[in-house]
Amino acid sequence: MLDEEKRAEKETQSITSDLGDNKPTATSEEEKRLVRKLDRRILPITCLLYLFAYLDRTNLGNARLQGLAEENLNGDPTGKLFDWVNSAFFFSYIICQVPATITSKLYPPSYWMACAAVGWGICSTLMATTFNFGSLIAARLALGVFEAGFGPAIPLYFSFFYTRTEMGLRMAYWFGFAAVAGAFGGLIAFGVQQIGYGPYIVGIGGEWDWKVLFLIEGIPAILLGLLTFFLLPDRPESTRYLNAREREIAMERMNRGTSADVGAVVNKEHIITALLDWRIYTGGMIYFGVNCALASISAFLPTIIKTFGYTNALAQLLTVPPYAVAAIVLCTMSYTSDRMQNRGLAVASACAIGSIGYLLLLTVPNNVHVRYFAVFCITSGTYTAIGVIIAWYAHNLGSETKKATGIPMFMAIGQCGSILGSHIYPSTDGPKYIRGFAISCGLEAFATVCAVVLWVSYAYENKKRDREYGRPDPGATVDTSELADKAPMFRYIP
Repeated sequence: MLDEEKRAEKETQSITSDLGDNKPTATSEEEKRLVRKLDRRILPITCLLYLFAYLDRTNLGNARLQGLAEENLNGDPTGKLFDWVNSAFFFSYIICQVPATITSKLYPPSYWMACAAVGWGICSTLMATTFNFGSLIAARLALGVFEAGFGPAIPLYFSFFYTRTEMGLRMAYWFGFAAVAGAFGGLIAFGVQQIGYGPYIVGIGGEWDWKVLFLIEGIPAILLGLLTFFLLPDRPESTRYLNAREREIAMERMNRGTSADVGAVVNKEHIITALLDWRIYTGGMIYFGVNCALASISAFLPTIIKTFGYTNALAQLLTVPPYAVAAIVLCTMSYTSDRMQNRGLAVASACAIGSIGYLLLLTVPNNVHVRYFAVFCITSGTYTAIGVIIAWYAHNLGSETKKATGIPMFMAIGQCGSILGSHIYPSTDGPKYIRGFAISCGLEAFATVCAVVLWVSYAYENKKRDREYGRPDPGATVDTSELADKAPMFRYIP
């Protein structure tokens, strides 16, 4: 494998030196053919990986209605033990995100993603063997370690192959599978509960239903991880999935509006630059708000819908439509933001829609139809905001190392919101859950304001650089090797 990487690196250096000032110009048809080829291989693998990652992360909410708390948490009458089990994942996930994503630059993506998937699949499968609070906490902490190596690395990986005008829709396809996972998870839980495994327990179903659920959703991740090792393309300059001409075109695309690294390198100065960038922390505040909502949706949506007066099984089933609509809204909004090259207004609009959903839950306590519509607003707004903001930062940080640092930075800040979201819906607050709805409503409104601030900031900076340095050619290579996004000819997506 080392010989192959050296050979690919020599070929890359040969290509770049031969090109000099005469870069190969790909025809429109060649480029479209390359993008289709990349989509056929990259999107199915990464989207399915995220489907199972999100299923394994969020299946606690379904397992809760299938007897997990009764068997492992002594009934958990206050709901606090379940809250800690749910949030344990996020502690290790937050701590490991930044170092894991920076380290991922030093290894072939196929190896890195495969190991992460096999690791979290094993952890999820082993949750079926847990027997008390401590064993559940241990499994969830380990799950967070392995998933930290996957989620934040995907925007960086996509930036190797897709341009700024393609990134939003691809990230929407990828993150949209979180919504698909929500719908799919509800269907699987409903099916398991209808079949019933083990002795029947009144009001819950089969005694072993929650164990079967963990097995069904954990084992496929292990199998997919093994396939990823062989099928996922590595970086454009070294992947065997592309031929020489395709590699030239891919590398030229990789350098549009920025300049890509060649090989496994990390720029330490850009790590420091990311740590000092106020816009990353502002993005973290947005991500904090929407992740608080996301974590509570994932863990408590079946419970919340049950308060509308439905049975456990029907509550599982009624989680499906809001997730399906959220996936459609996410893809539509992301496609529009790609075409308009404007992410800030899309994020602000999505956060505002989510905030309106929570406001309806707070102000309309008795109309079940309005409250169910509010759930659609919450899922659509929250999932759309997260998908678009990830695509926003996948370009706006300039260099690969700053992306590898900055993306997991704002994600780690945001995941602190997930910990909060796991603790604002205690059982004692049911069935109204006023505290949880009010906190989520306020945070989504705050995220709306932060998104507008970022949008204005990026637009102002672009105009300032246009006045001082002139307008750059949108497809030209910009040297970001030293200054990252502060390079004079680099332009942000507002």
